[in-house]
Amino acid sequence: MRSSGSEPRKIVTDKLRSYGVAHRELMPDVIHDTARYANNRAEQSHESNRVRERGMRRFKSSDQAQRFLSAHAAVYNLFNLGRHLVGAEHYRNLRISALNEWVVVAA
Repeated sequence: MRSSGSEPRKIVTDKLRSYGVAHRELMPDVIHDTARYANNRAEQSHESNRVRERGMRRFKSSDQAQRFLSAHAAVYNLFNLGRHLVGAEHYRNLRISALNEWVVVAA
């Protein structure tokens, strides 16, 4: 907060009691929101990390997991196109080009 030079208007946390105490001591003028789904945006931003951590549970070391996941990410990004972001014809063209690229790499 010091680097930004301003104080936030609102802080969103879950209902952990210690957050309220810290809020009252550090920034009593700022709105503290603990509503049920208010923290969803922050939790969703960590979802990709959770997916990676779930995959890492099966590995013996974090180095082994990192080697696998770095290779897996390249392939996953090739085939995960975000269908809702593009039109049908453009999506088909992307799928064809991804398949052709995969054939070249796998051959």
